Amino acid sequence: MAATATSARRVALASLIGTTIEWYDFFIYGTAAALVFNQLFFPKFDPVVGTVAAFATFAVGFLARPIGGVLFAHYGDKLGRKPMLIASLMLMGIATLLMGLLPTYATIGVWAPVLLTLLRFAQGIGVGGEWGGAALMAVEHAPKGKRGFYGSWPQVGVPAGLLLGNLTFTVLSANMSEETFLAWGWRVPFLCSAVLIVVGFAIRLKISESPVFQQAMERKDQERAERMPVIEVLRKHPKTILLAAGSFLATNATFYVGTTWIVSYTTKTLDYERTTILSANALLAAVDIPLMMAFGLLSDRIGRRGMSLGGMLALGLFAVPWIMLVDSGSIGLFLLAGIVVQACRTAVYGPQSAFFSELFSTRLRYSGASLAYQIAAILGGGIAPMICTALFAATGSSFSIAGYVVVLCLISFVSTYLLAETYKRDLDDPQVPVKA
Repeated sequence: MAATATSARRVALASLIGTTIEWYDFFIYGTAAALVFNQLFFPKFDPVVGTVAAFATFAVGFLARPIGGVLFAHYGDKLGRKPMLIASLMLMGIATLLMGLLPTYATIGVWAPVLLTLLRFAQGIGVGGEWGGAALMAVEHAPKGKRGFYGSWPQVGVPAGLLLGNLTFTVLSANMSEETFLAWGWRVPFLCSAVLIVVGFAIRLKISESPVFQQAMERKDQERAERMPVIEVLRKHPKTILLAAGSFLATNATFYVGTTWIVSYTTKTLDYERTTILSANALLAAVDIPLMMAFGLLSDRIGRRGMSLGGMLALGLFAVPWIMLVDSGSIGLFLLAGIVVQACRTAVYGPQSAFFSELFSTRLRYSGASLAYQIAAILGGGIAPMICTALFAATGSSFSIAGYVVVLCLISFVSTYLLAETYKRDLDDPQVPVKA
């Protein structure tokens, strides 16, 4: 029942396409929140307060992600990875489509932000279940010694989804007046999701279940299915979950600082052109894709832990120069800073599917990996744009954002240091790795 190279490539490609679609749906909300949601759904507030409120609804999606992670992980560890991938894709697609049809505050008053928040919550549940299933399918199908590379494919779905979303907004922004964009143009990226979901659904129906999971299901030993996998992994491996979450904190937070808060900051405070910033972020997302796969491949040679430590150290040291280059007003320096930051982040994120998968045994892997990822998503990404907005409003200095990044990098560096190296581990091994 071992996976062939052909099936591994097919599953990796399916994971990439599916995660691209799901992250496209998730990220277009962040772009819309940075650009127009304060005007459309929170028009009665002061502009700064309205932006904070819009970012607060953005954060709701992250608060929902652990719920989605727990729900989908429970059934993913009991019934299989494939059914959960299909269900998460459909939930995300329906919620995103309904956002594109949602009336604004001017039409239905306070119900507009209420319904927007509920749909964002549904998005969060969908993406919370997505990552663990896609990551595990790619890693558990991967040939021996190539888990980092194949595991990087679903990770690439993040920059690919961001690229697709930013390109969509960039084209609309460049070809519409401000009035038209506010009136209906912002809805187009959400409505386009319907087509993407049909494509993703058809692709995911054709892939096979994880061979590692199937073998575990067939064994009649201590690896039999747990009744409550999430509770069991929390009981057996709480330290590993918390350290894994901590190792991802800075990577996740700085991603959303760069793709959400900086979009708002540069267009509303520094007077960069909106189309210019969206185009720059699309270019940076494109650069992320080969970097992520290269680092995933490299981790199969030198290990996951050392690469993550190096990435967090470099990111912490570059925090102040990053903000200075953004503040320069030069789009060239903005791009240079973004490329450096992304190289640091992708050293962590490229091999992360493999790293997190290797930290847990097969029958608890979906639950353990998903919980770690989604805890970091709340504490890192979900509240990062809101914290940055509040910090800048309170201090009037963008260097407060650099300080925030340094603190996060320190937490991630220490958490990674306390984890074990895993790249030589057999996925069928029921014993989880511990640091020597």
